[in-house]
Amino acid sequence: MMRFWSFRLIAANVAVFVLTYVVGPGLFRALQFQPVHVLDRPWTIITYMFLHGDFSHILFNMLGLYFFGPRVELELGPRRFLTLYFLSGVAGALLSLIFSPHSAIVGASGAIFGVFLAFAYHWPREPIYIWGILPVEARWMVVGMTALSLFGGFGGGGDGIAHFAHLGGYIGAFAYLKFLDSRAGARLQQTGFVAPAAHIDRGAIERWAAIDRDKLHEVNRDELDRIRAKIMTNGPASLTPQEIAFLDRFSS
Repeated sequence: MMRFWSFRLIAANVAVFVLTYVVGPGLFRALQFQPVHVLDRPWTIITYMFLHGDFSHILFNMLGLYFFGPRVELELGPRRFLTLYFLSGVAGALLSLIFSPHSAIVGASGAIFGVFLAFAYHWPREPIYIWGILPVEARWMVVGMTALSLFGGFGGGGDGIAHFAHLGGYIGAFAYLKFLDSRAGARLQQTGFVAPAAHIDRGAIERWAAIDRDKLHEVNRDELDRIRAKIMTNGPASLTPQEIAFLDRFSS
């Protein structure tokens, strides 16, 4: 399982959590992000993501990373997943710098919220079970959590939660995902695939047909089966740029 960066990040967070308790509050203060000291301690824009105030704080964040991280990582690939994770965390710090400049923040929440937004972006109708019982589609979960963060940041306040870090995580992740989509679209145009309904050459279809589903992770097998069924029903011209990119990734 440690082949996933998601689990390595969990291990790193737990290690830092233990270390701060062993070393003491001095290390904690040196690594936390304080917007007014960002020029004096620029490293804290990254290190704050690995700090957590208490056990419940790290437990909640690491559970989120455990459940949503691997699937997003499989979809994006390790390098893009790490970029999404850290970009979301940095965006959370920057938004806190703008709207909450006098509040120190710690925690991986901004980065985790970015991962969750990526999950909802790719699987918007996937049910998320609140308290393990109540199913809510991922897209509506994002809407609800955004509303709560907006209220907490601008209206509620005083609860000790870094709401602007959460919102920044969403913003950073959304911007990065849109950037990836734009790059995918540009590559398709360069190769003649100017739109989802564009002509797809026989060589590409043969490469896609040769993908060995048994060598794929279970999640990617399901996606491959879905796309192949779509090709059988509607033809290859019905594929979206994201579906073409998925097939190209596993047939190259």
